[in-house]
Amino acid sequence: MFWLPTDSQRKLKRSGLFRHSLRHGAFCAALGVLLLTGCSTPAPPKQMWTAPAARAAYGEHGMVASVDPVATAAGVEVLKQGGNAIDAAVAVALTLGVVNGYNSGIGGGCFMLIQCADGSAVAIDGREMAPAAASRDMFVRNGKADTGLSQMGALASGVPGALAAYDYALKQFGRKSLKELILPAAEIAERGFKVDSHYAGSLRSAQKDFARFPSSCAAFLKPDGSTYQEGDVLRQPDLAATYRNIAAQGADWFYRGSFGPAVESWMKQNGGIMTAADLRNYHIALREPVTTRYRGYELLAFPPPSSGGVHVAQILNILEHYQLAAMDQATRAHVIAEAMKLAFADRAFWLGDPDQVRVPHGLVDKSYAATLAQKIDLKRATPVSGHGLPPDWAGDVFKKHTTHFSVADAQGNWVACTATVNTGFGSKVVIPGTGVVMNNQMDDFSIQPGVTNFFGLIGAEANAVAPGKRPLSSMSPTIVLKNGRPVLALGAAGGPTIISQVVLALVNMLDLGMSPEMAIAQPRWHHQWSPDEIVVEKSMPAELRAALAERGHKLKVNSSMGVTQIVGRTPDGKRFVGTADPRALGTAEGF
Repeated sequence: MFWLPTDSQRKLKRSGLFRHSLRHGAFCAALGVLLLTGCSTPAPPKQMWTAPAARAAYGEHGMVASVDPVATAAGVEVLKQGGNAIDAAVAVALTLGVVNGYNSGIGGGCFMLIQCADGSAVAIDGREMAPAAASRDMFVRNGKADTGLSQMGALASGVPGALAAYDYALKQFGRKSLKELILPAAEIAERGFKVDSHYAGSLRSAQKDFARFPSSCAAFLKPDGSTYQEGDVLRQPDLAATYRNIAAQGADWFYRGSFGPAVESWMKQNGGIMTAADLRNYHIALREPVTTRYRGYELLAFPPPSSGGVHVAQILNILEHYQLAAMDQATRAHVIAEAMKLAFADRAFWLGDPDQVRVPHGLVDKSYAATLAQKIDLKRATPVSGHGLPPDWAGDVFKKHTTHFSVADAQGNWVACTATVNTGFGSKVVIPGTGVVMNNQMDDFSIQPGVTNFFGLIGAEANAVAPGKRPLSSMSPTIVLKNGRPVLALGAAGGPTIISQVVLALVNMLDLGMSPEMAIAQPRWHHQWSPDEIVVEKSMPAELRAALAERGHKLKVNSSMGVTQIVGRTPDGKRFVGTADPRALGTAEGF
C-alpha cells in the first residue's frame, strides 16, 4: 500500500512538484511519492523539471493499460465478465493484432510475465525462433551482410510464438477459452475500425515496401494503391477468417493445421526457408524471472533471451550506489546515462539465447554492479572500451516495433506483456489468404560481427544466427513487489530504448517519488554504448542538454522516445491506477 508521510508532503511542497501535481490534476498529494509503509522517505529532488502529467484511470476491481483504446476496452470487458488478468491480457493482445497490427500480432512474438494470486511467478517466452534451415551467414552476400534481407521479405521472419504463449497462459492460468477471447477480435477485423493518426502514419511509411508484396497491398492499401487516412475504416476479412479458424480449431490450426502449408508455399515461391515443419516444431519456453531488489522493492523481470530484464536489473544495481534524489538533475541524468552505457557494453558481448549460449548470471550480481559503479566519474563522461567480466562468467549462467500492455485484477493476478513483430509491419509480408503480418525478427540476431541492426545495436557470437535459436530482445516487462505484494506492472515499446524507458520510469517513481502518470510523461534519454551518444527527447530542457554536453556527452535529439504503459496501486491500496503514455493514443481503463 502506497503512502505519503507528512514530512514528505512538506518536502514535496517546498520542491515545487506538489503545486505542479495539483495544477495538472494529479489524483491527490499522496500520489506524489510512491513509498510503502516502512520505507524511508527519499530526499526531495534537486532542481526537478516536470512535464504535464499523463491521464490516470482508477478502478477497484481491475485495470488495463495499452496503446490502443479499443484493445484496452476489450481487456476491461473480459474482466467485467469474470475473466482474470491473464484472460484480459490475451484479449488485449489479440485485439491489438487487429487494430495495432503494425506493432504486434500472431505473426510475431511476445514475452509474458505473470505474477499469480498465489504468489508464484512465471515468465512465458513466446519469442520467435530461427527456422531449421537458418545458418550463421544466411544474410551475407559476397562477404558483406545485407541488412535488407534481415529486415524485409522472405528471409526476415522467425517462427512466430505469440499465439503459442497466449494459448499456454490461458490453459494454465486463465478462466476463459481462446475461442471466447478471439471471436470479439475477429468481429472487429470483419467490420473494420477507424484508422487513427499513428496507424495512418505507419501505412504511409510502409507503402513503398508493400508494393513488393501483392498480398500486403491487398491487406493494407486501397485498390488504387493509396493509403488509408485518419478516420477511414480498415477492414481485414482474411485476418477475421484466420481468427475464426483459430476459434474453431484452437492454436493447432496455426501451428499444425492449414496455416503452416500456406506459409511454406509462399516462402518457397519467394526465396524463403520457413516450412510447415518449423511451425509444428515451435515451442514456448518457461523461464525463471530475473529478480533483484532496489530501494526496498523486489523487481521481477524477464530473463534471456530478453536483454531487458538483465540490464534493467544491472542498471538499477549500479544506480543503487548513488542517492539520485539528492543530486541536481544534470548529475542525475549523467549518472543514469553512464550506467546505461556500461550495461549496453555488456549486452553487446554476453547476451543471447540461454538455450544455446552461456549468459552469465553475474551480470545481475550486486558486487559486479559495485565494481561498475566505481567507473563512473560524476563530472565527466567516461569512455567504455568494451564489456566487463561478471563474477563466475563461465560457470554461473542462466538456465535454459513493439507494444506493451499491463493488466491487474482484484484477485491478485498481475500481467506485464510485451509483444512485437519488430519494426513497423514486420517483414512487410502478409501470408496470402490469412491476413497475418509476418515479423522481421531475424534482424535482432547479430547477422555479422560489427554490423548493426535496424536499431543500431551491435551483437557478438552469443547472438549469432543458428537453427532454432531465439534472437536477443530488449523487451522488458517488469513487475514490482513490496512485502510480497505486486504494486506496479510496466513495460515499454521502442527497440533498445525499452530498457531505458523502464529504468527511467522506475527511478522517477521509486527514487523521485512521482506518481505513475507523472513518471511516464517526463523527458527521456537513452545511451546504448554504441554509438557513443545520448539520445534525448526534445522536451528535455535546453539547460540540461547543455549541462550534459559540458560533461563530454554527444547528444542526439529526437522528437520522442518509445511508449510506456503502467498499472499500479493507489496510495491507500484500495484501488488500481493505470496510465498510458501520452506520446501515443493509448488509454488506461479500470472498473
